[in-house]
Amino acid sequence: MTQKKDEILYERAKKVLPGGASRNQVLRQPHPVYAASASGSYLIDVNGKQYIDFSANIGSLIHGHAHPKIIEAAYEQMKKGTAYMVATEIEVEYAEYMINRIKSFEKIRFLNSGTEAVMHLTKVARAFTGRPKIAKCEGAYHGTYDVIEVSQKPNPNTWGDKKRPNSVPHTAGVPKGVLDSVIIVPFNDIENTINILEANKDDLACIIIDPMPHRINMLPASQEYVNTIYDWTRKNGSLFCFDEVITFRVHYSGMQECYKVQPDLTALGKIIGGGFPIGAFGGRDDIMEVLDPICQYYKYPLSGTFSANPISLTAGLTAMKLFEQDAVNNLNALSDKARSLISEAIKIAQVPISMSGEGSIIRLHFADRVPMDYRENYYNELNQKEAIKRFLDYLYDHGIICVNSLTFFLNTTMTDKEINILADTLLDAFKEVKPYIK
Repeated sequence: MTQKKDEILYERAKKVLPGGASRNQVLRQPHPVYAASASGSYLIDVNGKQYIDFSANIGSLIHGHAHPKIIEAAYEQMKKGTAYMVATEIEVEYAEYMINRIKSFEKIRFLNSGTEAVMHLTKVARAFTGRPKIAKCEGAYHGTYDVIEVSQKPNPNTWGDKKRPNSVPHTAGVPKGVLDSVIIVPFNDIENTINILEANKDDLACIIIDPMPHRINMLPASQEYVNTIYDWTRKNGSLFCFDEVITFRVHYSGMQECYKVQPDLTALGKIIGGGFPIGAFGGRDDIMEVLDPICQYYKYPLSGTFSANPISLTAGLTAMKLFEQDAVNNLNALSDKARSLISEAIKIAQVPISMSGEGSIIRLHFADRVPMDYRENYYNELNQKEAIKRFLDYLYDHGIICVNSLTFFLNTTMTDKEINILADTLLDAFKEVKPYIK
């Protein structure tokens, strides 16, 4: 039997790439899907099969693939140069735009990824406060910096008491000092979070929160939780920080516009690059001054060879100008229609499946209600492992790509057509996997 092109590519890949890929997210059995081209909401693989792409490269493509205006703008900049050792006008223009768009921003720095954004945000918090520790929520994903990935994926053998979770290394060999510098709190649990923060109040530089954490449950942090932590940081000299690398797409100014209080610092990435690698963080002027080498408060030298490169900034600014308030509203309305149709499919199929997420993000859970915290979600995914695998396989086989966590990111090129196809395919998928749901 003649091998297909994707099979041949995977055999080659396994010889030169660990596991056969540079990103574990793309690995699936019997082999990854290999893209040949993509446009708008559609992707075609190397065998010529077409998919509707609801992954949006893990949420980063707010306007889908190869948007003509973004490609044109990036191409025009490429002809002038891709990176310089000197500053550019686009850096200033994009900074001005983002500060006007996000109320909590007074200054901003551009970087190369969401991981870098959170990494440097935490280091700035330490430099500003002079304190060594940070706090984060159990199970929250903030990138791959060894500090911020602590307790990213603990298990029952390691996570400890729910009232005072352990700081668990994500990879082998993490120094004990790293673990000691990260305080873990339970998401949306006010009493236990405050008790833990109180026990470390003299050492905490910041607490960082994803306001709708993907890996935990994709439920928003409650108003009371956010307000209580914010008030605690005001009393105890710590910084209150948001990771909006994923959630910035939910509203015009990100999830933070839903809350009564503003973060001191916020990390961004994904959609602000227009499909190119980018990261950024911004916030209060007095905090960001620790990065200013001509300021008396200068404490943290920060550079990067490709930080603020004109390709990512040009594409990003173009994408953000296209994602103005009306576009945000229209995309969220389409997403609400998708939720309605998916809810109807769940009822027709009579399956114990629930939904979380807001705006243009939808996540499914194989449970009759959304898990309330990381630990509940852990057990749910473990118990439903076979059903989830079969469900993802069915979607891929029938031309739908989503994130492995059963998360769907919509983009502005989608229409009722794509949403109807999604709903019909999900209905069939629900019926297919119903016998495997525990």
